[in-house]
Amino acid sequence: MTLTLALVLGVAVGILLGLLGGGGSILAVPVLVYALGMDLSEAIPTSLLVIGVASATGAIPKVRAKLVEWRLAAIFAATGIVGTLVGSTLGKHLPEAAVMIGFAIVMIIAGARMLRSTDDVGTACKTGNSGIDWRRCAPRSIPTGFGVGVLTGLFGVGGGFLIIPALVLLLGIEMSVAVGTSLVVIVANSAAGLIAQADGLGGNWALTATFAGAAIAGSLVAGKLSTRIDTDKLRTWFAYLVFAVAGYVLVDTLVLS
Repeated sequence: MTLTLALVLGVAVGILLGLLGGGGSILAVPVLVYALGMDLSEAIPTSLLVIGVASATGAIPKVRAKLVEWRLAAIFAATGIVGTLVGSTLGKHLPEAAVMIGFAIVMIIAGARMLRSTDDVGTACKTGNSGIDWRRCAPRSIPTGFGVGVLTGLFGVGGGFLIIPALVLLLGIEMSVAVGTSLVVIVANSAAGLIAQADGLGGNWALTATFAGAAIAGSLVAGKLSTRIDTDKLRTWFAYLVFAVAGYVLVDTLVLS
C-alpha cells in the first residue's frame, strides 16, 4: 500500500515539477515526511535526488536551444554549492522542529512568489547593447546564489522559485533564458546537497526508488501536457495548496507535536 501511494504521489510531484519548474518541488519533502512516513533526514536527500534528475532532464532541451546564460549559471552554481554545503551542515545541527518551521516559512514565501507575475523584466544588469554588465551583475548574483544554496541544503528544495525571479526581476534576464539557467543551477546545487547528505539515503530503498522513479517519470509526462494546460491558473491553485500545506506543517510542529 505504501509503495502504491509513493508511486501515485511521486507522479503527481513530478508532473508539478515539470509544469512549474523548480517551484513544483516544494511539496516533495512534506509528501515524503507526512504522507510516506520518512524521517526528515532521509526525505531531504530523496527530494534532492528527484529535483536534481528531473531538473537535468528539463535542462537538456534548454541547453540544446542555447537558452542558458552560462556565466551567470557558473556564478550562481559556484556560490550555491558553497551555500548548499553550509545549509546541509546547519540542518544536521538544528532540531527537526526548527527545520520544519523554517521550511513552512519558505513555503509561504514560495507560494507568494508564485502569485506574483514575472512578466516584467528588470534592467539592473543590462547594458545599452542588451548585453550584461558583469561589474554590476556579479555582486548581485553572489549573495543570491549563496542564499538559494543554503535553502537547498537545509530544506531540500530546488530554489527555482527564487532563482527565476532573481534572474528576471533583479538581473534583467529574459524569462526563457532564466528558466534554462535556473535548471542548470538547480542540478549543481542538488548534486552538492545530495553528496553532503548521502548518508541519509538507504533507510528504505524500495520507497525511495519508487517515489524518485515515479517523480522523474511524471516530469517527463509533464513535457507533453504543458501545451494543453493553463500553467498560470495551475500556478495560482498550486500556490494556495502550498499555503495550506505550510499551515499544516506549522500546526503539526507547533501544536500537535
